[in-house]
Amino acid sequence: MALELRQQLKLVQQLVMTPQLQQAIKLLQLSRLDLVETIQQEIEQNPVLEEEVSTPETESETTSEISAPEPQLEAAAPEKTAEVSIEKSPDSSLSEINWEDYANEYETLPSFRPRDDGDLPSRLDILTKKTDLQTHLQWQVNFANFTEEEKSIAQYVIGNLNYDGFLDVEIEEIMEAYECREDAAMAVVGQIQEMDPPGIAARDVPECLLLQLDRLGLADSLAAAIVRNHLNFLETKNYAAIVRATHSSLDDVLAAVNVVVGLDPHPGRVYSDEEPQYIIPDVYVYKVDGDYVILLNDDGLPRLKVSSYYRDILKNKTETSDPNTKNYIQDKLKSAVWLIKSIQQRQRTIYRVVESLIKFQRGFFEKGIAHLRPLILRDVAEDLDMHESTISRVTSNKYVHTPQGTFELKFFFNSAIERKDGGDALSSTSIKDRIRSIIAEENQDKPLSDNTISNIFKKEDIKLARRTVAKYREQLGILPSKYRKKPKLH
Repeated sequence: MALELRQQLKLVQQLVMTPQLQQAIKLLQLSRLDLVETIQQEIEQNPVLEEEVSTPETESETTSEISAPEPQLEAAAPEKTAEVSIEKSPDSSLSEINWEDYANEYETLPSFRPRDDGDLPSRLDILTKKTDLQTHLQWQVNFANFTEEEKSIAQYVIGNLNYDGFLDVEIEEIMEAYECREDAAMAVVGQIQEMDPPGIAARDVPECLLLQLDRLGLADSLAAAIVRNHLNFLETKNYAAIVRATHSSLDDVLAAVNVVVGLDPHPGRVYSDEEPQYIIPDVYVYKVDGDYVILLNDDGLPRLKVSSYYRDILKNKTETSDPNTKNYIQDKLKSAVWLIKSIQQRQRTIYRVVESLIKFQRGFFEKGIAHLRPLILRDVAEDLDMHESTISRVTSNKYVHTPQGTFELKFFFNSAIERKDGGDALSSTSIKDRIRSIIAEENQDKPLSDNTISNIFKKEDIKLARRTVAKYREQLGILPSKYRKKPKLH
């Protein structure tokens, strides 16, 4: 068969993801912090974008700029910033201020130094970062009586402590890493275990507790014996078994248990350098005169506008004749306008989704979690005539402040638990809330098992298997019945 080359026309219909559409999708799924960071990056990369202070006049200007991305107006006169001179304004209140006395208390000068010294310490110079565990231990190692080889081993040990302060490597690994004897490695680990905080560099929780008891001078006490030999009874609060095993009185056992409970099983967390992440709601929902009002939180979001300077360059054809320059500015102008439109579209979409959630979950907004209805993404998507993926992106990493508290938008979507009598299905979130209330009201002498809780729901015509109860209980962070039982004292 002979091979030949020939041209052929074909008509194909396909979906093409333009860069603008990709950007809009990306902005839609960003959290509030990520959105602010993305906007700042765009401001730095796009000279046409500018950040403005929000006023009614600027808002109207921004709206007109977005609606007309192609500038066709006459060139406006360049704006000039008026100069302010304190010396030339004797009537100004600024001239009456004694600026030399206007200093922060941390920046006060010693009497032997001139007041206009530019090398004065600023308040920023005294701000310190919270000391982490490794830095704290390294500081103690520097004051310890270590040889150079022992210092290297100590740094290796410190570098292998986990978040809780436990040693994550075996002694054999330390010996292999530094080609040292076992007694030398054990000696270094032992010295680090004598450092602050107590219980550091332990291999497990019992060793950590024993190190702390030893620091308190209770190495041979009843508390140490309980940690060493009867920790399983302590976990189940079976104090009667501890009394029988240690041949001690109940009062002595309770006193020893109080000592053990007062110890810290995670000593490294005291020096955790993790900063708390505070949630800033993207939307606020308020109830006003029986209706719910939705307010988008725009605080902290940079307000963007198109630079008038670059618009004037495009309008003034005689200012530059370089076509590459004009093409560059034109591309950046289109990119800036599209970004502003995408941010506004993102806010409108969030507003519509929250509006739909209020319609579906009005019982929750009125009465709380117990009245949360089963809801899936498809329900909201069909209500707003959007795709499910769009609803998923909008509800990811977005938070709403409601009369019932602050929740992630994903919180309102949950699976359904069917009723035996064919009544309205219940949401999994309301079922979890019901399990929490049932366990809170149980008799601690005879805590309810998962099977018993399942039977309670069965009497209410709710289909809930025992394993489902166990799964929801674990998600709520509630211990099994044997650990919730009141301590056995007799």
